[in-house]
Amino acid sequence: MRTPVPPPREALEEIPESERVNLPPPDPDTVRIIPLGGLEEVGRNMVLIEVPEGIIIADAGFQFVSEESAPGIDYVLPNTKYLEENKKRILGLFITHGHLDHIGGIPYIMDRIGNPPIFTQHLTSLMIKKRHEEFPHLAPLDLRVLEPGGSVIVNGLKIKSFPVTHSIPDSMGLCISTKHGNVLISGDLRLEHEDGIPTEKEKKNWGALGKEKNLLFIADSTNAERDGFSIPESRVYATLEEIIRSVKGRLIIGTFSSQFERMIHIIKVCEKLGKKIVTEGRSIKTNIEIAERGNIFAPKPGTIIPVEQVGDYPPDKVVIIATGSQGEESAALMRIATKKHKILTFNERDTVVLSSSVIPGNETHVQTLKDNLLRNGVSLIHYRSSDVHSTGHGNTGELVWMREQVNPAFFMPGYGYYSMLKSHANAQIHAGFPKEKVIIPDNGTVVEIRNGEAFTMEKNKVPANPLMVDGFSIGDMQEVVIRDRKSLAEDGMFVIIATVNVRTGTLKKSPDIISRGFVYLRESQGLLSESRLLIKKTVEDLAANMNPIDLEYIKTNLTDTVERYLLQKTSKRPMVIPVLIGV
Repeated sequence: MRTPVPPPREALEEIPESERVNLPPPDPDTVRIIPLGGLEEVGRNMVLIEVPEGIIIADAGFQFVSEESAPGIDYVLPNTKYLEENKKRILGLFITHGHLDHIGGIPYIMDRIGNPPIFTQHLTSLMIKKRHEEFPHLAPLDLRVLEPGGSVIVNGLKIKSFPVTHSIPDSMGLCISTKHGNVLISGDLRLEHEDGIPTEKEKKNWGALGKEKNLLFIADSTNAERDGFSIPESRVYATLEEIIRSVKGRLIIGTFSSQFERMIHIIKVCEKLGKKIVTEGRSIKTNIEIAERGNIFAPKPGTIIPVEQVGDYPPDKVVIIATGSQGEESAALMRIATKKHKILTFNERDTVVLSSSVIPGNETHVQTLKDNLLRNGVSLIHYRSSDVHSTGHGNTGELVWMREQVNPAFFMPGYGYYSMLKSHANAQIHAGFPKEKVIIPDNGTVVEIRNGEAFTMEKNKVPANPLMVDGFSIGDMQEVVIRDRKSLAEDGMFVIIATVNVRTGTLKKSPDIISRGFVYLRESQGLLSESRLLIKKTVEDLAANMNPIDLEYIKTNLTDTVERYLLQKTSKRPMVIPVLIGV
């Protein structure tokens, strides 16, 4: 994945008056909640809590997009126009954990919103620093590390962290104190449990939260369409350890680099069994480096070997940890499977474990990966055939248990597509939570809870359309640009170059035609001949009796005429671009 680095800007562009958001600060009895990303979608998480003291921002992530939906776009960000208009009221950006859908937007938005202080825990701060090194032109970040369960007071407002279980260490939720009770934001989380019984650690942590007066609980909905309790990570650890111990031949484990703790566990098991590790994938190498920097974990010397040395050891003494379990074309697993890796190849003595589930939308890519792996004769183990993956997000049984411990006055499902939010809301209602106390907003919705007793969702929204990162530029997701890119990708372009005598309106010669991604010219001579005749006739008919000749008017009409003709002949809609040169 390329990491585009936007150039430094001397000044931010002026926000048009039509896009300005005029909301007065809330009064002392009002808590305002504005999600700017992470609802109606998975990714680009950001939610604002606004009280009289100021604005608290929770998370600043980005979201990857497919080439099919947004050609040429690297990823999309939360819309920050409201924050830009109110940057003087921002008290701080609080980051719940170090995954890119929660920290990825930081380098792109901080200068836009006044570079406020960032509050988070130790490992997350290291991940933010590491990513910031890729943007050397940006101003230094004001990073402030919170201890686990630590709190900070900003402008008289108390914000406390609380520990949550996720797939990465130092994950935390937020507890924001207000006049009428706490606003709790879960971040991504699941429950540590054994056969549906929460551990003593979870009971202690969530029980402590429930002893306070809680106004609102905003909770992760990513897995809310699944009932019961998720597979405990401990079971995955046991399964992976048994596979590492017993497999004959070389073992390759494909996983998310974001599964931080699982990756560390795999390395520890290999150390215990005297096996060597090869890491394939930049993000895996980066996260191991961060773990060492943060004194979280350091592999024993000699455990991790360069890929060039893989042939120096017996196959059953080598474990390869690789990126690409989602079928990414340029990632390690797919390159090895398609014989494009410089050193590694698969054979029938290899065992490949896909220790991840399929992210919605990646089904075709993962199926292609599995097919390519099996063409190499490997033995394939994945989450549907064995307990080699557990989610970092709680199922409804876990989510209901957490909400019952918190006992909030109001509940808001967060982090997920609308179907996930709705499933989460329904699960809480079926468990006895009052339906009229459940809030399901969209991105940009302004929710206000007044006097701790009732909420409203304002008719007018703040801007929430995604900002796109396109190479070196950052801006609104311009529909016309994306539409043009899709058109070019699907049907190509048809360029007409013609020289027009501006006195007579006739063409100097037969027009030139350039086709890209539409038809192969050598095999379409009949179509080209008819097109040239049509172009000549259209231009000269339009120019007849025109004095002076309006080339722009002729181009517009010529575009429409040629588009209709090509659609009739080919059932395609290429982008028609006429270039008329007056002489």
